[in-house]
Amino acid sequence: MKASFRFWLITFATLLGVGVTLALGHWQYGRGVTMQEQDAALARQARLMPLPNAGLLALSVPAQAMHRSAQLRGHWLGQRTVFLDNRPMNGKAGLIVLTPLQLDGSASVVMVQRGWVQRNFLDRSALPQVASPLELVEIEGRIAPWPSKLYELDGSGAGAIRQNLDWAQFRAESGLPTLEVTVKQTNAAADGLSRDWPEVQVTLRKHFGYALQWWGISALLIFLYVWFQIVRRFSARRRA
Repeated sequence: MKASFRFWLITFATLLGVGVTLALGHWQYGRGVTMQEQDAALARQARLMPLPNAGLLALSVPAQAMHRSAQLRGHWLGQRTVFLDNRPMNGKAGLIVLTPLQLDGSASVVMVQRGWVQRNFLDRSALPQVASPLELVEIEGRIAPWPSKLYELDGSGAGAIRQNLDWAQFRAESGLPTLEVTVKQTNAAADGLSRDWPEVQVTLRKHFGYALQWWGISALLIFLYVWFQIVRRFSARRRA
C-alpha cells in the first residue's frame, strides 16, 4: 500500500470517527438537558398544592398535572377492581391493585393504583381480598400515567387478574368516563396493601457522563492522528 494512499485512508477514517463520536456526544448531551428539564418540572409539581376533585376535573389535559399530589374524595367501584400480574415491589413478585374511584359530585372516574399485594401461588386464580368500602372515602396520592405494559403472549384478557390494562381498553370495557391519568395512592397502608412506590427519578447524570465519554474518544482520535500522522511523519522527514 502506498504511503500517500494509507495517509488519506487514515485521515478519512479519523474524520469519520471524530464526526460520529461528536454527534453521539451531542445527542447524549441533548438527552441530558431534556432530563434536566423534566427533573425541574417534577420539582415544580412537588411544590404545588395537592389537587382536589374540582382541580383535577378542571384540567383540560389531565396529563399536564403528571406527578402532582392530589387529595380526592369519592366512592370506590370495587366490582371493577383489576389486578395486574407480574408487578414486583421490594424485590417480590405480586399484583398491583387498581380500583376506579368515582369522584364525589361527578360522574367522572379516576383509576387508582391502590398498592401491591402478594399473589396466591397455590391457587393462581384466587383473588386477593381487598376492602373497598361503599361509603365516601378520601385518598391521597400523586398523578401518574397508566401502568407500563409488559410483554404478553395471549392478549390482555378480560378477567380480574391480567397482565396489562390501558385507558382506552378500560373505558371500552367498563363504559365508565375514566380520566386519562391514574392516581398512585400514598395514604398509610392500613388496608393490607404495600405502597412502597419507587421515587420518580431522571438519569441526567448518566447522559452527561456518556456525552463526556464520546467527546473524550473524539479528543483521543484527534490526538492519535496528530501524533502519528503529523508529528511522527514530520520528525521522520527531518531525520532523513
